[in-house]
Parts: sequence; C-alpha cells; structure tokens
Amino acid sequence: MARRLFLLLLATALLAPAAVAEPARPAPLRFDFEATGLDALPGGWKIETTGRQGPLATWGVIAEETAPSGSRVLAMRSPNHSDDGSFNLCWTESVRFRDGKIGVRFKAETGEVDQGGGVIWRARDQDNYYIARFNPLEDNFRIYYVKAGARKMLASVRIKLPAGWHALAIVHRGERIEGYLDGELLLETDDGTFPEPGGVGLWTKADAVTSFDDFYVEPEQ
Repeated sequence: MARRLFLLLLATALLAPAAVAEPARPAPLRFDFEATGLDALPGGWKIETTGRQGPLATWGVIAEETAPSGSRVLAMRSPNHSDDGSFNLCWTESVRFRDGKIGVRFKAETGEVDQGGGVIWRARDQDNYYIARFNPLEDNFRIYYVKAGARKMLASVRIKLPAGWHALAIVHRGERIEGYLDGELLLETDDGTFPEPGGVGLWTKADAVTSFDDFYVEPEQ
C-alpha cells in the first residue's frame, strides 16, 4: 500500500506543470553625482547639441550647497553659443529605457532666452528622442518629441513654480506618457513615434543654465 501511494505521488509530481520563474525586474538606477569629480561627467555620459550652430555647451559636476542630495550636482554651466534654437544635451546611451519611470530634481539658474530644462528618454541620437521640460520664463510644463532635429509638442499645461529645486518625472508605458511636477500628475498623452528602448539624459534650451540632481531611471520589463 505504501509503495502504491509513493508511486502515485511521484507520478503526480512528474505530471505537474513546472513552476515558471518570473523575469527579474531591471534594477533602478540613481545618479546623485557625489562620486563624480568636479567639472567632470558621469562615466558613459556625453555632451551633444540638437541643431548645433556653434560650440557645445559646457556641462559638468559642480559643488552646490543647496543640492537636494549631498553637495554636488550636474549642471549646464554655459551655452557657449548664441543660438536660440539649440537644444543642449548631456546624456548616456549605456542606460537603456523604454517603459517605467524617469525623473530628476532641477533648479533653473539663469537664462534670458530660455530657462529651466528637463529629461530626455528613448533617445536614438542627438536628433531623435522624447523630452519633458519646465520653463519658468513661460510658466509651462510640456512633453515633446524631437524627430530628425525637429520638435513637436505633445502636451502642455500652464503652471507657475517658485524659484528653487523642483522634481520632474515621467511615467511611460507603451504609448502612454504621464508627466509629473513635484509629485502632481499634470500631463497625459499618447504617442508612438519612438517605440524602442533608447538612451536617457538631461536637456536645456538656448542659454538656460540649469542644475540637476537625483536623476533616476526605474525601468519595467
């Protein structure tokens, strides 16, 4: 009897479907720039320009006593050009992002033509990417895509923020994009221009000098 019971249990175990392990969730990444040398860029990051009509902008890590985390931030320090239509990029292709959440804390410093800035994601190169940015001169928060160097607005909202540090975040799943400022959902749109994973980074326009801290990427499968 015991032998028959053993064989029955063994057969049941062999016929049972094997447990399927869920795919590992990609690890979130965070850049607080504390380990990066002054005037340097994080490893794997580069400086480029969309619509370049002059020298590249100067980006680098600087000491900042008001930094949200630690004492260092990554900043666009000088445009080095006078082109109002140039987009200043500091980004990396080594971090691949498609779906999930991406965000940063930013502080608009100076700029007569433009101020503020934001994040880029699903970037193919310096001329093709999504962007979300806040502009305190215009008092608006917007989502765009840049394709072949040309920018198209996808969503916009008017909002006035006090001077100082603020948090910008994007949640992107498939074609659905949500934009957050200081934790509040303000923008929603759908777009399929760039469906594939791409690089991530930071963005300012024209002469917008801006500091960034706590840049993070939380990818989903």
